[in-house]
This record gives sequence, structure tokens and C-alpha cells, in this order.
Amino acid sequence: MTVNLDKKGLKSIASDYDLFFIDIWGVIHNGIKLFDHSVRVLNEIEKLNKEYILLTNAPRPNSTVIKFLQKLGLDKSKCSKVFTSGEASLKYLSKDYKNLKFFHIGPERDFDLFKLFEKNRVKQIDDCDFLLCTGLFDEHDKKLDYYKNLFQNSSSKEMICTNPDLVVDRGEEREFCAGSIAKIFEDFGGNVNYFGKPFPLVYNLSTNTNGKKVLCIGDNLNTDIKGANNQNFTSLLITSGIHKSEMKNNFDKISKNYNVKIDYIQSSLKW
Repeated sequence: MTVNLDKKGLKSIASDYDLFFIDIWGVIHNGIKLFDHSVRVLNEIEKLNKEYILLTNAPRPNSTVIKFLQKLGLDKSKCSKVFTSGEASLKYLSKDYKNLKFFHIGPERDFDLFKLFEKNRVKQIDDCDFLLCTGLFDEHDKKLDYYKNLFQNSSSKEMICTNPDLVVDRGEEREFCAGSIAKIFEDFGGNVNYFGKPFPLVYNLSTNTNGKKVLCIGDNLNTDIKGANNQNFTSLLITSGIHKSEMKNNFDKISKNYNVKIDYIQSSLKW
């Protein structure tokens, strides 16, 4: 049975957990500003001497997301808790793919993910050994038909997807993420290697979870909640995020549609 924490707050269950995986975009900020009530939650978790990781499917190294959060006003000590899907993929790429040619799909601002092996980047998709998808091209960020054409003759190649999210809300505007592009590639029969939630590696690389009681907090059923389920962690869904329009409908039906178990819900993260 799913329990609503809107009246009792996170404080009613916080002492039951040793470790909190907390999503960033949609929970701590909306891409434009921090949520003060969420920052307070981080303060209160610290007072309890509990561990938390700001775990995000951002396709960038930790350092880039840390700089962004500091610019929004989050203090340095909290920013040090960040771990990104980009960081997880970078460790993998640096070990096994650093000498292979790649074709980058995503905005130019994501260059920091592959600057150590940028010399291996090719301009034509036919010339690459693998595809590296961090998002959408700036000039093709609204419609997905472009990518259907791009992948018609490339499904035999492997894709590394550094952000499994399908969409994200920047303020009130919804944007496609790398996961939407990877899904198109899979529809063509392509093989995708995902880094980030809901896949286990990103949790295991970010911290040691052995013997700890874990609560995963996020606004995405496909990544945050499914990731918690996959790891047998407890889940808390923030309902004002990605799925806010769906939450007006039957809640049990939504859970079944996404094939997830939701332990707790809260309209926004509050202590």
C-alpha cells in the first residue's frame, strides 16, 4: 500500500533509513531555481547524521553539475554529494572505449564528457565504431523524426546512452532527453548500453549500499522508482514532477501501467 507523506512529512520516516538517494532535477530544482523546502530536507538529513547522494541522470561529469548547482545557490558541502550518470559512463568509456571512434549525438555543451578522448570523435555516423548519446542536437531538439532518419542504416552499431530519462521539465517547458533518442535506436534493432537510473551500476559506483536501509526519492517512475524496485530499495515518488498530469487519474492504474511499486508519495519534498 502506498503511503502519502504530505501531512506527516519526510521526518516521519527519515530515522528508518541509513542512506537516501535523492534525484536532483524535479526534486531539488526545476532547472531554473532551487526548491527551498527540498534544501531544508538536506539540512535535516545532515542533522540526523544520515548519508545522502544527489543521484542524477545528467549526462555530464560530476564537476559540471556541481558548478551548476553552486550557481543556483546550493552550498559547496551539499554539492559534494552529487553523482551523475555521466560520471558513471565516463569511467566506463575511459576504460574500454577510449581508443574507439565515436559519433556524438547531443548538444555541443556536453563536450566535457568526452574531452579526454575528443580526438576520436568523427563527423559522419558511418565512420564511427559506436554512438555516444548525451541528448539531442540543439538544432533538432523538438521533433524526433530527424533521429529516425539518422539511424536507418546504423542499427548494427552500439550506442552508449548517458541519460536514460525520456523527458525533463525545465520550469514549465518539457524537453526530450537522451533516453528518447536511445528508444528510437532500439526500435531500429540497435543495442543500447545505458548508464544511470534505473540500472544498478550508477548506484553501486556512487557509494557503498551494503547493509544499509535505503530510500530512493525522485519524480520519475521509469528511472527513480523503477531503479529503487530493481535494487529492492524503498521508494518515494514526488508527484509534482514528470508525472504530475497523470497523477490526476487513478493512482493504482498508473503504477500498473509503469509496472512499479511505490512505497510513499509526496507532492513535493518536504521535511
